[in-house]
Amino acid sequence: MIIEPKVRGFICLTSHPIGCAKNVSNQIEYVKSKGLIEGPKRVLVIGASTGFGLASRITSAFGCNASTIGVYFEKPSAEGKPGSPGWYNTAALETDAAKAGLYAKSINGDAFSNEIKEKTLELIKSDLGQVDLVIYSLASPKRVHPVTGVAHSSVLKPIGQTFSNKTVNFHTDLVSEISIDSATQEDIDNTVTVMGGEDWAFWIEALKKSNLMAPGALTVAYSYIGPSLTEAVYRKGTIGRAKDHLEETAFKITDMLKDIKGKAYVSVNKALVTQASSAIPVIPLYISLLYKVMKANGIHEGCIEQIYRLFQERLYTKSEIQTDDKGRIRIDDLEMREDVQSKIATLWLEATTETLPAIGDLAGYKKDFFNLFGFQVDGIDYEKDVNEVVEVPGLVS
Repeated sequence: MIIEPKVRGFICLTSHPIGCAKNVSNQIEYVKSKGLIEGPKRVLVIGASTGFGLASRITSAFGCNASTIGVYFEKPSAEGKPGSPGWYNTAALETDAAKAGLYAKSINGDAFSNEIKEKTLELIKSDLGQVDLVIYSLASPKRVHPVTGVAHSSVLKPIGQTFSNKTVNFHTDLVSEISIDSATQEDIDNTVTVMGGEDWAFWIEALKKSNLMAPGALTVAYSYIGPSLTEAVYRKGTIGRAKDHLEETAFKITDMLKDIKGKAYVSVNKALVTQASSAIPVIPLYISLLYKVMKANGIHEGCIEQIYRLFQERLYTKSEIQTDDKGRIRIDDLEMREDVQSKIATLWLEATTETLPAIGDLAGYKKDFFNLFGFQVDGIDYEKDVNEVVEVPGLVS
């Protein structure tokens, strides 16, 4: 079939298998061009099919020659119905891994559930024995709690007061004012339950109990801080409370792993275009200005550049892992440079519907958004008929 993008709000309802595969191969080629890292050899990535999780799996496999297991929750392809982008991404990664002689298997299902945890533990036990790195990169709007059975939904709201600021609709290019009502305590609690560190701890506890964490194993979860411009709706809002909980959980997990000399870290990453960030008011405008400034300074990074640098310069150096005063790895250092943030603050005041095309990189934002779904990828003929039915070669049924 010929697949075209069908956009509703801040998501794309279709994805292109060849475009997604090209995205993955581009990331693989980047990692291979940078050279091998003396890193992990048996890696579990929870939330492995898009964004930072996908980049982590690619870096582990093709940057470290690691065996990888990916856990994700994606829609399979069917005749006349394209799969989700993460489905196609995983199929491409596992196909390329097989060609390179690398072990790569995956499990598709709700990573919050006990069932998927048990299935993953069995796969590690039978195939890898133990893992020496666990990446936790789940981003979900909902979580059914495995103990209570209660469904919780996360929200993106400020705390304590209504928040008003500029935002941009990246489909229409219209810059406008937006107001978001303050969160209730229930909103905060639900968001922490979905996006906090409890499930990360559940995973590591289950792995440790089954003796599947190798001596000296690391586990890393991803977070974001961002500038004062976005903090009311992000870091000081409901999602920020969840990130605070995630970061506190790292210390509890490190304590849990003390007897095997393992450690847990939170890596604070750069703002990038993701399915999640596209839905957060204010963030698309901030990212379009950020991209413009960082590209002008030659310091722009996408997911794969960020994660390769995380592995090479932070996690797997010969020296001790460097953290900030709260124990976090800061791979957002280029974004948060004083000159970068100062320039963005100036541009923010100037940003209007009329000025944004010149002072921001809205075109780059849009391209990155459509790239997430395999569209607008360079070198792909989108008028060509493609087979929408693609199998994931390492999928464990």
